[in-house]
Amino acid sequence: MGSHPHDLPMPVTAAGREGLEALLRAPRRSVVALDFDGTLADIVPDPDQARAHPEAVPALSALAPEVDSVAVVTGRPAGVAVRYGGFAGVPGLEHLVVLGHYGAERWDAVTGIVHAPAEHPGVAAVRAELPGFLDSIGAWRGTWIEEKGRALAVHTRRAEDPAAAFAALREPLTDLAARHGLMVEPGRAVLELRPPGMDKGVALTEFLAERDAETVLYAGDDLGDLAAYSAVEKRRADGLPGLLVCSGSAEVPELAARADLVLPGPGAVAAFLAALADALRA
Repeated sequence: MGSHPHDLPMPVTAAGREGLEALLRAPRRSVVALDFDGTLADIVPDPDQARAHPEAVPALSALAPEVDSVAVVTGRPAGVAVRYGGFAGVPGLEHLVVLGHYGAERWDAVTGIVHAPAEHPGVAAVRAELPGFLDSIGAWRGTWIEEKGRALAVHTRRAEDPAAAFAALREPLTDLAARHGLMVEPGRAVLELRPPGMDKGVALTEFLAERDAETVLYAGDDLGDLAAYSAVEKRRADGLPGLLVCSGSAEVPELAARADLVLPGPGAVAAFLAALADALRA
């Protein structure tokens, strides 16, 4: 192992240290991929108020020119993530890619255009049925619906007991989704009903193949990021290095347990990305 700058946190696993070493050694063959909410942006009670951490975009704009590419992989619509992140028109992010709706949508900074398939018909059906469905099972108190275009999310963070509300809703919402050909993606006090067939692992794997990347750093904070973690772990089993970063650990211990490096939230993630950019420039 080589030496590292003192302000660059070290992974606690051998595989993670190998991944970081590979990124530092050959950054032009490396992809940095990150979730948005909880990783680049703090979790807030109203998702419409989420914005990138003040230090996140400057860190990304410093890092992006030093590596092959930077991608944001999110469950949000790609255009929403671009707006809330403030990614468009930022010097250094001219080649940023945002993979929205778990990879079903794609925004490229080069064109500024979102590419997306037609909406799954089950989403429209659930959109019409969901308000009455929640009312019929007495689940309105403290819960609310977020419209995500190609998906719908039911939040329980405002409930008197968010965890109990989440547990009570999981099975009935799974049944509702299945009736319309959808699946349920659990998250931090949220259950998202969305089309099957695409997840962050599939999106990340396809993007890495497109870039012919040798090394990947992936950072996330939620259950939806487990698929991306699995994709990186599969690559490592095939002999390709990778680094798994967890933003926070309290609400999703499953992610922290598999991470090579745990950082306490988006501010720390931004600081890590900035330190990585400094190390690469040096």
